[in-house]
Amino acid sequence: MTEGSMENKQNYTADNIQVLEGLEAVRKRPAMYIGDVGVRGLHHLVYEVVDNSIDEALAGYCKNIFVSINTDNSITVSDDGRGIPTGIMAKEGKSALEVVMTVLHAGGKFDKDTYKVSGGLHGVGVSCVNALSTTLIATVYGNGKIFQQEYSCGKPLYDVKETGVSDKTGTTIHFVPDGSIFITTEYKYDTIAARMRELSYLNKGVSITLKDERPDENGNTKEELFYSNGGLKEFVSFLDGTREKLLPEPIYVEGEKGGVPVEVAMIYNTGYTENLHSYVNNINTIEGGTHVAGFRRALTRTLKSYAEKEGMFKNLKFEIAGDDFREGLTGVISVKVQEPQFEGQTKTKLGNNEVTGAVDICVGEMLNNYLEENPKEAKLIVQKVILAATARHAAKKAREMVQRKGAMSGSGLPGKLADCQETDPTLCEIYLVEGDSAGGTAKQGRNRVNQAILPLRGKILNVEKALEHKIYENEEIKNMFTGLGVTIGTEEDNKALNMNKLRYHKIIIMTDADVDGSHIRTLILTLFFRYMKELIEFGYIYIAQPPLYLVKKGKEEEYCWTEQQREEVVKRIAKGGNPESVGIQRYKGLGEMNAEQLWSTTMNPETRTLKQVTLDSAAEADRIFSMLMGDEVPPRRAFIEANAKYARIDA
Repeated sequence: MTEGSMENKQNYTADNIQVLEGLEAVRKRPAMYIGDVGVRGLHHLVYEVVDNSIDEALAGYCKNIFVSINTDNSITVSDDGRGIPTGIMAKEGKSALEVVMTVLHAGGKFDKDTYKVSGGLHGVGVSCVNALSTTLIATVYGNGKIFQQEYSCGKPLYDVKETGVSDKTGTTIHFVPDGSIFITTEYKYDTIAARMRELSYLNKGVSITLKDERPDENGNTKEELFYSNGGLKEFVSFLDGTREKLLPEPIYVEGEKGGVPVEVAMIYNTGYTENLHSYVNNINTIEGGTHVAGFRRALTRTLKSYAEKEGMFKNLKFEIAGDDFREGLTGVISVKVQEPQFEGQTKTKLGNNEVTGAVDICVGEMLNNYLEENPKEAKLIVQKVILAATARHAAKKAREMVQRKGAMSGSGLPGKLADCQETDPTLCEIYLVEGDSAGGTAKQGRNRVNQAILPLRGKILNVEKALEHKIYENEEIKNMFTGLGVTIGTEEDNKALNMNKLRYHKIIIMTDADVDGSHIRTLILTLFFRYMKELIEFGYIYIAQPPLYLVKKGKEEEYCWTEQQREEVVKRIAKGGNPESVGIQRYKGLGEMNAEQLWSTTMNPETRTLKQVTLDSAAEADRIFSMLMGDEVPPRRAFIEANAKYARIDA
């Protein structure tokens, strides 16, 4: 870097801010900018503001970030970075702070001397947050002074003004999400905590404090500090904490090739799935991309070369495939790219070709050194690869049998499936129903035009702990694959899910409202997450919400979905009388409802409530599924106890 550009980088001023276009469309089409106006979009506002602080950390100017969920569900984010510039921009005739907060695509992220790399939506972020907030107050500390500007729905209420003196530097953003735009304005602590934890691992040495000022039922508030010295090594250990380790410590790779900083941590466990999580400038690339391709190429080449050199593959009767080297692997790849190009269905796939080589070289060099220096661990890894190859051959035969059986039996549809008349997948929905009894009721109550029913007998196989070929041999799982019309691809395409013949765009899990029903729902979700993740990513998976209670008094009756609702209905129907004299039916099973009741409460699109299953953090989902469905009891017990307020023990 030249002396001039270094000086420019340190003097982060109004001259570093560039403007690309205006803000008008954000309030009209918010989903275009933040994904949606539901829970995910609401939380995205927080991430966009925090990303600005993280960018200051990446540039070397911020060490501490504070995030607060306030009692009114407003958010405050503070950092100790340089502070957004407040000087007047010559071209705009306005303070740089006002331009950054009110103009789309305005920010220092477009000036390569100011930020080498940046996360978030590249300058879209904070102005979008401003546009979608009824109130936003920006406070900047710098040059010994305090500056402030307040906005309403993206419009400044006054010019940037000096409000005091201070010797600290940094920016504080306080905002109130607009309730007329968002479906909900209630923040979930655990959702924000998962992202803050992830950011702390991806940016070692940065301290992120998250506080929830909303008191719980006991009057307590929450506060957590997220800080990592070990970065990705600690991240991998955290993700793999509930699995049985094959190696004592994670393998760690850090380097820079062609101007691309590369950081990788990986560890092997005794499980059967690959759990690879990739990031570009802190953005979770759930569709992978060139950095993942470079990692896989280096892993396969280096391990294969080592094993062949040591004569460990000489007695094998079949070829080793790339997949075999990644079975039981948990890894995190993080790269920093100056101008990332994103592609794919959800724009979360890295397309920069130069990154493949950078990751390939870094991983290849470091992994080769590790294998040479750790022969005992190297032998364990290769033995795991051979075991995976053997199991893969068995799984391939089982998978082919499932698909051949479907092709030979005409329609290939399972006998238990009650299909619908409509053939357009976008109009069709299928209910995966627990048990033949409830399945029978659902078949009677459904709309035959576009609602299909597939009853599942009892608890399906726990895929978290099963060899792959066992999964394809399981009757209920085979029925799901053939009923949905999906197939798992070959090793060559990383066993991607083939959805060309997917028959329903709404796949609804409908289980009993008891402990067993919850377990069955989790087993089904584990199957989707591990083997049909694309269905979740495309938004095709839903969970039905059958009522918990029917409250009756005379001819008056109401269904209730929560305890609070039940209490309110009981009081209202009692009308000053004795609440105990109200009839209350607790529905533990779907079979306790008749067809008409099941239709009106749970299956009628006009009156039902469906929860869409989304994937905000693949890394967090991976950890939760392995904890809930794995062998380790203590972490599972701790999770259930921590979430006990959501659980109910059925009498």
